[in-house]
Amino acid sequence: METLDQIKARIEAAIPGAKIEIVQNGSPSQQQSFLMDNEHAHEVAQFLRIDPALRLDFCSNVTGVDWLDRVVKKKVKVKKLIEGEEKEVVESTEEKIPGYLEAVYHLYSMTHKHGPLIIRMRTMDRGDGARLPSLTPVWRSAEFQEREIFDLYGIHFDGHPDLRRILMWDEFEDHPMRKDYREPDDYEWEPTPHDEVLARAKQHYPPRPAEQELRPS
Repeated sequence: METLDQIKARIEAAIPGAKIEIVQNGSPSQQQSFLMDNEHAHEVAQFLRIDPALRLDFCSNVTGVDWLDRVVKKKVKVKKLIEGEEKEVVESTEEKIPGYLEAVYHLYSMTHKHGPLIIRMRTMDRGDGARLPSLTPVWRSAEFQEREIFDLYGIHFDGHPDLRRILMWDEFEDHPMRKDYREPDDYEWEPTPHDEVLARAKQHYPPRPAEQELRPS
């Protein structure tokens, strides 16, 4: 398979206005990925699937990532006047990055037997702007996995053919895989509570008559 730089150049040449960024990965896997702009994501996905040299016709996995607000420290070189002489010094700066959510897709070619190529999209924020274009129309195998991300992370996939909860019940209002999610202390819905769950559930049980008599008035 071509290098990411080569694929990036061909995408940008084929799709005017498309913005692709190569995201570096410092882990042992060294799996760099493409960050796609949401406006052209569907066109880029189609290109990756039908391009004769790539034929990335199988989406094996889609997952969500939650990024909270964070501060990134950077070191920059600046020129300063020190004792009448201009010198280059290194200063530390802080950049506040607002939180967002990501959807990450792992693509393979069953035709050419190569991959993975990893692509990702980012939401505008973690609130009302948590929307991304669905890639299910390009890779059907993304359907249930995008539903899972919608259910657990709260990303709304525009254009998904059947976007509804897949693990939690319809009335559930939160998204359990978000980093700021807090478990409720009321576990009465648990049909067979045990261990820590049972201890929490007992906090909401009505006191027994004997316990009421023993309690100080």
